Amino acid sequence: MRGIIGPVKRLSLVVAIAVLVFAVGVSALGWGGIGSRSVSPSASVVAGASTAPTTSPSTAPGSSSAAASPSPAPASLAPVDSPLADVPIVPVAQYRTTVERIGRPDVQAAFDGTSPKWDGLDVVESEASAVLAGLGLTGPGGDGSLVLAPDAAAVMKDLAKNRKRLAVLRADAVGPGVRALGWGDRQLFGVDAVATVAEWGLTASLPQRSDTPLFDPGDSWTLVAGGDVMLDRGVAETLKIKGKGADFPFDGGTAEITSICKDCSPFGWDTPVTRRTGQAGVVRHLVESANIAIANFENPAPNVFRYHTSGTRFSADPKLIAGLANAGIDWVGLANNHIGDAGQTGILQTIANLEKYGIASSGAGTNLAAARKPAILEAHGVKVAFLAYDTIAGSYTAGTARPGSAKLTASAVKADVAAARKAGAEVVIVFPHWGTEYDATPFRRQQALARAAIDAGADMVIGNHAHWAGAMEVRTGKPIWYALGNFIFDQTWSIPTMEGITLELTFKGATLVQARMRPHIILDKAQPNFLDPAGDGRAVMGQVFDASKGMLPW
Repeated sequence: MRGIIGPVKRLSLVVAIAVLVFAVGVSALGWGGIGSRSVSPSASVVAGASTAPTTSPSTAPGSSSAAASPSPAPASLAPVDSPLADVPIVPVAQYRTTVERIGRPDVQAAFDGTSPKWDGLDVVESEASAVLAGLGLTGPGGDGSLVLAPDAAAVMKDLAKNRKRLAVLRADAVGPGVRALGWGDRQLFGVDAVATVAEWGLTASLPQRSDTPLFDPGDSWTLVAGGDVMLDRGVAETLKIKGKGADFPFDGGTAEITSICKDCSPFGWDTPVTRRTGQAGVVRHLVESANIAIANFENPAPNVFRYHTSGTRFSADPKLIAGLANAGIDWVGLANNHIGDAGQTGILQTIANLEKYGIASSGAGTNLAAARKPAILEAHGVKVAFLAYDTIAGSYTAGTARPGSAKLTASAVKADVAAARKAGAEVVIVFPHWGTEYDATPFRRQQALARAAIDAGADMVIGNHAHWAGAMEVRTGKPIWYALGNFIFDQTWSIPTMEGITLELTFKGATLVQARMRPHIILDKAQPNFLDPAGDGRAVMGQVFDASKGMLPW
């Protein structure tokens, strides 16, 4: 064996054959086969001292060391009895992969060294024989194709550096710095996750700590986040004047860009020629299937509203809020540079009108204390706090006795995160409105505020305002999305303003375990439709990753 990256090793052909021969023997005895429920009598022979399932610890605020790793290192737990069990395993790839699902032939080809997509197969060394048996791989494998790592953290770090490698990990070791792939038509994470390990069907006979429950996909919960939502101007034209109705924005499916019209925008931008490709309603399915769905509400919705055909002052018909409620939006951020467009009374009426439709909000209120108060929702028994802030429209900032929005400062977010924790929040999400419009890259002060939020104890930051999908950063293991881009908006005069990303996040308890970015394009000035991440969606995803250089180790 020869070392390749630190402790990660690539097996020679002879050693790989020996591992596989033993794995086939294990499989022949019924140990760890797909769907098998039997247990091997010899943990030390099958998998050696396998890494026990652990919970990733929170990194101390202010630490920068974890930012260089794809995910926090597992905690070290005290020794405990660890009998063999049928532990679910899952194929994973580097975070930026466009692959969504694979099957056994794909893993076999990676192992054999014949895959056109994968350069090798990463596994944890002590789990190798059991994992290979669980996958049902055959043959000797390719010379050097099997890559061994000391633990799951090393596997995930290796994938970030060697982006054409495939890996297989036990499900309870997967972190957000890698992408868990579907196995055929089944998913283990996300809104479409199977409900049980039996449905997943891919397991390996591995040691399972007796004091730790076996991974159960039914114990996960999901959060879906969209970017800027505006229900006036061109959106209102589509929904009301053209009669598409309040539900239309969430009826989107999938789409593609068939060609580019050069300089066709009145502002000199290129614009896309698009075509719907089917799956109508898939956007609605994503939003309504999430345990919590959120977005930025980029306009007031007062009782007396004015429809605007142009300009940058907005007010929406409150009846259009029904479309958000029907789709399952649970919370919206109100701290933005348009919330005061209908005056202080409009702010208060917007909050009341959202409440009528069962949608919570934060970031604006009757005074500064109310604007800074978190909204706390619950998902799968976990209390999740949302704190929304604006940095753009100082004239709309709330006062001690004046309605308005919450202004983001380092001192404010530190106090507010602490207050949210005191109120029982186990997950705290900061939702700022900031940055430069039509620019995917954060500026220095914006980064300082994002890092201050994480250092204050927030679990993640999800920003908006740029109308472009923007950079992503990881600080002390916690993600920062600087801008998701437009979600329901009428800026059809350029490709970047028509495209955006929707987040699909999966949590186990209070821990983020998967973070998927789904690219979309807005059609008819009002309706997001998903793009193929391996096709037309590559442009907006590339925009995000290009803007993230030096900030995103995943």
